[in-house]
Amino acid sequence: MALLHLLPNIIKPAQNPVAVSRESIAPNAPNMVKYQQKRLEMSHLLEQVQEDSLKELVVIDSMQRFGIDHYFEDQITQSLTQQYKDSQTLLYNDNLYAASLRFRLLRQQGFHVPADVFNSFKGGNMKFKNALSEDIRGLMALHEASHLCIEDEDILDEASIFTTNLLSARLSNLDDSDALIVQNTLHYPYHKSLARFTINNYLKTRNLENDWEKLLADLARMDFNAMQCIYREEILQVFKWWKELGLSEELKLARNQPLKWYIWSVAMATNPTLSRQRIEITKPISLVYIVDDIFDVYGTLDELILFTETINRWEVADDKLPSYMKMCFKVIHDTTHEISNVVYQEFGWDPIDHLKKAWASLCNAFLTEAKWFASGHSPKAEEYLKNGIISSGIPMVLTNLFFLLGYGESTWNTDIEGIISSVAAILRLLDDLGTAEDEEQEGNDGSYMEYYIKEQEGWSLSDGRQHVLDKVSQEWKLLNKHCLSPTTIPTSFKTACLNVARLVPMMYAYNDNHRLPLLEEHVKFMFSNTKEDLMW
Repeated sequence: MALLHLLPNIIKPAQNPVAVSRESIAPNAPNMVKYQQKRLEMSHLLEQVQEDSLKELVVIDSMQRFGIDHYFEDQITQSLTQQYKDSQTLLYNDNLYAASLRFRLLRQQGFHVPADVFNSFKGGNMKFKNALSEDIRGLMALHEASHLCIEDEDILDEASIFTTNLLSARLSNLDDSDALIVQNTLHYPYHKSLARFTINNYLKTRNLENDWEKLLADLARMDFNAMQCIYREEILQVFKWWKELGLSEELKLARNQPLKWYIWSVAMATNPTLSRQRIEITKPISLVYIVDDIFDVYGTLDELILFTETINRWEVADDKLPSYMKMCFKVIHDTTHEISNVVYQEFGWDPIDHLKKAWASLCNAFLTEAKWFASGHSPKAEEYLKNGIISSGIPMVLTNLFFLLGYGESTWNTDIEGIISSVAAILRLLDDLGTAEDEEQEGNDGSYMEYYIKEQEGWSLSDGRQHVLDKVSQEWKLLNKHCLSPTTIPTSFKTACLNVARLVPMMYAYNDNHRLPLLEEHVKFMFSNTKEDLMW
């Protein structure tokens, strides 16, 4: 599957792509006054709704769904902090929508709100009241809230099942507009979706009847148009870098998908000012794919051992190494040192030792899998998953991003390793589900589900698939827990980790033609400049 066929129709190549500056995050000069005015109006709106607790929550939720909350982080933090304090006395025991919305927004902000706030919506049998079935808006809000579940919160697990069953059953009785809203809630819950990617779906369900909603939509449109300009400039720089490397010419069977690799970066670093980080992090992401193909498609076991030894030594010292491997190592070596230099110049410390260690761990994990395949050895499922978390490439990439975001070695801790591990497990498990053959490659890959079924007696593929989905759910609960206070994980890195996990399902939703239709739709929307593709 390739996304490159989309590019000619949506991006006009530039003769000399230029670096993206921080000043380019706003609209062009003629619209600047209007743009700044609308931001000021939005700021005033947040101040005005503070007297109405529920409306304040609704406005903040809408700002997040429109993808413009990053401009008002301080105000939103202040508002939700006060909401958290008020939640001790201001209860929404008879308003499922309000209780669910506040719970979700506070948890997303990192406040550890107890899940027992939903006990008031249960009957004497300790099950959710049947009368709630008529409250569609409340059920949708409760369903959204249930995705913020952590371990041992049975009430939120019950809420997820309860709302899924009721909302699904009500679909046939709703008009097309309401049915679309419910379907979007079930398929794209906010906490597990990317606002930048799903804003078009959100707009399809909004009537924009209120003046403040129209203001939000106007500001979101202007912000989106500005971001499109940034994305175009960034992807052209990525393409220029990738073409000049020459790896696609040397490794013709390897993947050649710089647009797809860049999309990972767009998801990770959403703030408009992080242009440099998006461009730089695309580089190790692309190299993970290439090294994966070298291990799966190109190298013999002896060559892979030599290559891994080279990565561990961080120098080419063996003439037996094939030329394509020497070339690949040089690119990894130079790119890693360039990223270290970027970090040093901007923040004053050199992360090279951490980045070298991350690359060594990745290749060691790839080699372990290669040895398993070459020997015919079937590892235990948990042994495979432990290694697969590393071979997913997520730890190596997020280590690079951690330092590119400006955090130093003193900030690194076990909490950060834990959140990275959960994200990597989600990717490995969903990748291994095998809903379609990965990109028509002939490579050698194991599968957690395959190994786990072998260890069980009488298990079917359906049983194995459900087990994997349950494992993914558990990892999301761990991921959610890492995001709740108290936490030592920096906010921007925490957001990046969540966004990677949110993008994973989209990246592995292959159809029978080995394509990613959902991802392609969002890529076209993000880069298109034709009105027909936008719901503005």
